[in-house]
Amino acid sequence: MAAPRDPRVVGIDALRGLVMVLMLVDHAREFFFLHAQVSDPMALPATHPSLFFTRLSAHLCAPSFILLTGIAAWLYGQRHGGLRAASGFLFKRGLFLVVLEFTVVNFAWSFTFLSQTYYFQVIGAIGLSMVALSALLYLPRPALLAFALLVIFGHNLLDPIRFEVGEPGHDAWALLHDSGYIPLPWGARIKTSYPILPWIGVIALGFSVGPWFSSRVPPEVRRRRLWLSAASSVALFVLLRLLNVYGEPRPWAAGATTLETVMSFVNPTKYPPSLAFLLMTLGVGMALLAGLDRAPRKMTATLAVFGAAPLFFYVVHLFLLNMLNQLALAIVGPNQGELYSLPGILSVWGLALLATVPMWFACRAFSRMKARSARPWMSYL
Repeated sequence: MAAPRDPRVVGIDALRGLVMVLMLVDHAREFFFLHAQVSDPMALPATHPSLFFTRLSAHLCAPSFILLTGIAAWLYGQRHGGLRAASGFLFKRGLFLVVLEFTVVNFAWSFTFLSQTYYFQVIGAIGLSMVALSALLYLPRPALLAFALLVIFGHNLLDPIRFEVGEPGHDAWALLHDSGYIPLPWGARIKTSYPILPWIGVIALGFSVGPWFSSRVPPEVRRRRLWLSAASSVALFVLLRLLNVYGEPRPWAAGATTLETVMSFVNPTKYPPSLAFLLMTLGVGMALLAGLDRAPRKMTATLAVFGAAPLFFYVVHLFLLNMLNQLALAIVGPNQGELYSLPGILSVWGLALLATVPMWFACRAFSRMKARSARPWMSYL
């Protein structure tokens, strides 16, 4: 007999929607402000504060989204028959996302069918993390939580391990831990921007805390747990950064001004995500999730429209931004070498916020179509 179904938690969709809007801003920067490319971590003081904090806001996206994917996987199991149903769905959808990454998503970024470099980014990382979770979720919950924390807190111990291109283990290590290039037999290569080991820890953490979102847990209890987890995570981030000993390969340093010092302090490594990066972003993400749990219904409902159709949003917004940039190049012409760029970071935010309007209506229409559809494959979109 299936377990009682839990209602959809609007805060999950609202946070997912919020980080997707921030992701749209960051991708608008990628298409329309690429002449001012940022490094990882960002180069200080060369990066203007407006660009720095725009990029910093986008750091919330991947950790929050992958944590929510783990939570949603637990809720899926509750609604559809338990661990076996969740495992099967995670495995099949995870493989689907990997295929989508190397086909539709790579094309949406470049409008090139046969590329010399294929990018393994967040969609592929989510996909392989889902495949890993499809096996890990059979562990007892305490063991799964221990595994998640061990990976999140311990993966930086593996930083000294290196494999050169061509050495046995290089390709697997580039996929698991070190961002790098994997050569392909026909001369192309894969750039592993999102090594998956830390993200497997994050998705496992999400599944472990999934029971907090059960209808049997009072909302005030869930919020209290989220606030406590958020405070603990941020406090550990501050402590580790102050010590400058472990959890971040590039220590912070005092700058010429207080602002530069703050920017250095909150500028951890994302590729792959360091412990400091995950503590900072997951802490803020859990605080936002707790806050959205009590936010005005109108605000959460608006954000949830994006969050209820995340894959649709991701694919469509890339095509939209790329087509807008190609249109600007055709009409106005390049103004930064071969690129067309907007005049400032504020205009990038303006473009991104304008783009959310058609995206909101498109996501709402897609969600309604998906709800009416009886086709099983629609659940993978």
